[in-house]
Amino acid sequence: MSDEEIKALQKELEQYRKDKEKIKNIIGSIGGKTLNKYDKVYNILFIVLIAVFFILDILRHFFHVETFLPPLFSLEIGLLLVSIKIIWMIHKQTKVEHFQFWILNSIEFRVNDISKRINKIEKSLRN
Repeated sequence: MSDEEIKALQKELEQYRKDKEKIKNIIGSIGGKTLNKYDKVYNILFIVLIAVFFILDILRHFFHVETFLPPLFSLEIGLLLVSIKIIWMIHKQTKVEHFQFWILNSIEFRVNDISKRINKIEKSLRN
């Protein structure tokens, strides 16, 4: 190998390392610990709210305790909370799928680029 080829390979390796570091940073920003903390807080909040409405309904129906909510209001609120949770989960899954598509697209681009380079090298070796 000539010095020029070695420099080209070193430059390509350095570019690969930069791309790898960039992807690491992106992955960290998407799935970092701050998001996990908020996810846990939101999940606990949803569970607590649904449990409170359920307990209030149990108190009203079985123990005839008057609560501040109309009879069907807690059912409607519970349904709304579950619907919001499902929409939120779908949104988060869509973000993950978009990121996976971006990664696969980047890999395909790099594989095609490497394939072109290999073809060029094969042609130059034959001549």
